This record gives sequence, C-alpha cells and structure tokens, in this order.
Amino acid sequence: MLDTNVVLDWLVFRNPACAGLALALAERRVRWIATEAMRDELMHVLGRGALDPWKPDLAHVTGAWSSRAVMVATPILGPADTLRCTDTDDQKFIDLALHAHANALLSSDRAVLRLAKRARQRGVEFTTALAWTQQHPDLTPLPA
Repeated sequence: MLDTNVVLDWLVFRNPACAGLALALAERRVRWIATEAMRDELMHVLGRGALDPWKPDLAHVTGAWSSRAVMVATPILGPADTLRCTDTDDQKFIDLALHAHANALLSSDRAVLRLAKRARQRGVEFTTALAWTQQHPDLTPLPA
C-alpha cells in the first residue's frame, strides 16, 4: 500500500528513493491496493495548486493509478480492529493496511510511522519507500 506522499514522491517528484517501488509495480511484483477515498485525496492534493511549481503531469498520475492500483472497498473497522493515527487524514491508509493484511504500508508521514511497532505486531510493516526497497535488494534498479 502507498500513502499519498509516497505516490507524489514516485509520480510527481520522481524521488530516487521510489525507484525500487516503481520497478516492482511496473513488473507487477507487488500489488498496490487502494480505495476511492485514497484516489480522491490524491486528486484533491493535486488540485490545490501547491504542487504547481513541480508541474505535475495529471495524465501520468491518473494513468499510473488506473493501471497499477487495485481498487478495493473501504473497510469499516471497529476501534478494537485498528490503530488510531493522530493524523485523521491518514486513518484510511492504516485501516486498509490492517484490514487487508497488507505486507506493507509505505509512507513518509511521521504520524503513520510512529505506529510501525504496533503495526508490525499485527503483521503489517509501516515503513518508508527507501527502507522498503533496501529490505528488498532484488528490486533495486540497475544503473543506467
């Protein structure tokens, strides 16, 4: 799973830390699950104008989302089933990761990453894209 910041790092900022993730997604070696609310959040962030200096290619972003993300229903979890995030905007990512028993939720958000130890106890890794790539050296792109 990818939170909005990771999607932006990958598709807008072209952060080299996301190169392994991009390769894994392109080769369909990993599955990116997402919900409509997650897509709506990304579109909202892109539409606010704050990213205009980076000239986001909306066709590229929406095309990557359409071709790579596997859309699933929004889970409804009770308080005992989830971990509470201090940033309520990130709760949807945490809930889906736990509900779907995702291998990992990639995020750069401190509020999400603070839950990493508790998430690991539930079988889900909350980590950064760079750390995840480093844990999977077979996904490191070869130099050009």
